[in-house]
Amino acid sequence: MITAYGWSDALQTAFAPHAAEGLIPGRVTTQNRDLWTLATDAGELRATLAGRLMHMAAEGERPVVGDWVAISVEGEHGWARIDTVLPRHTEFSRRAAFTRQGLQVVAANVDTALLVASMNADLNPRRLERYLAAARHSGAAMVIVLTKADLCPDREAAMNVARAVAFDTPAIAVSAVTGEGLDALAERLEPGKTAALLGSSGVGKSTLVNALAGSEIMATGAIRENDAHGRHTTTHREIILLPSGALLLDTPGMRELGLIDADSGVEATFADIEALAGACRFRDCQHGKEPGCQVRAALESGALDEGRWLSFQKLRREVAHIDRKEDRLAQQAERRRWIAISKSNRARDKSRDRW
Repeated sequence: MITAYGWSDALQTAFAPHAAEGLIPGRVTTQNRDLWTLATDAGELRATLAGRLMHMAAEGERPVVGDWVAISVEGEHGWARIDTVLPRHTEFSRRAAFTRQGLQVVAANVDTALLVASMNADLNPRRLERYLAAARHSGAAMVIVLTKADLCPDREAAMNVARAVAFDTPAIAVSAVTGEGLDALAERLEPGKTAALLGSSGVGKSTLVNALAGSEIMATGAIRENDAHGRHTTTHREIILLPSGALLLDTPGMRELGLIDADSGVEATFADIEALAGACRFRDCQHGKEPGCQVRAALESGALDEGRWLSFQKLRREVAHIDRKEDRLAQQAERRRWIAISKSNRARDKSRDRW
């Protein structure tokens, strides 16, 4: 069973130290709060966390859907205990906007990120840029999937919107109603490889899962007439094993996608602007009224879209803010560490003086 979920000889070799301790491997297929479902060679197991992992795991280190874990089976009733999360080869992370929530790993060990957007009135190039930046940082390959092609009156215009921000990322228009584009998308899904559906609520991810699976395995909702959004239906993350042997990781829609340390992803997503900035006369050009500014020249000629420039500035500010915040937190942690060392030294000196 575990081989069907992507287990390989390389993973088996890396797992050897855990096997020596009597643990067995499993892959997280669903998560509901503090309860995980695992695919293992012993069948499907429900699992909880070992106490050490529950209380000592750092931010983002708890198991998520897609993770490989080392487990011990408890009793004969399909329960297990997760002792260790194996190193991830990719991870898609976010920082939720407008909350104090820190790092949230959305999916792990994803081979291909399917960035899903609707071709109807909800198509938003700024949102696509944000997803592209985050996905590039994850390390996974990327494909833009434009759903609801049957509802789009001008598909070529919608495709051009995606191409304008995609660069070398392929974009496929699909319709679960007519079947358009499904074969082209299925060709990019390989047996034993994991593709994650990532996108906002209501863009048709669950409908797409059903179309690729050939059966109604996910609940779906109709489109609201007032804003052309689909109704949010997916409430948890889940890996679905398709008849082709490919693995599809469905995720709930994300209203906001706060970037996590995605500076390289932003640079790659806006490679055209980076190239313009690099050609400015002055290295420290602020792209205002400086002479020889190639960015300002491109904006004035229309070669660079104003909305794209504003989006680039916004994402760069967001990443810079995260960097400053994390640096401040690291400094505070280091200061607390030295305070603790100083207290320990003073206590030791007092004890020595008494003796």
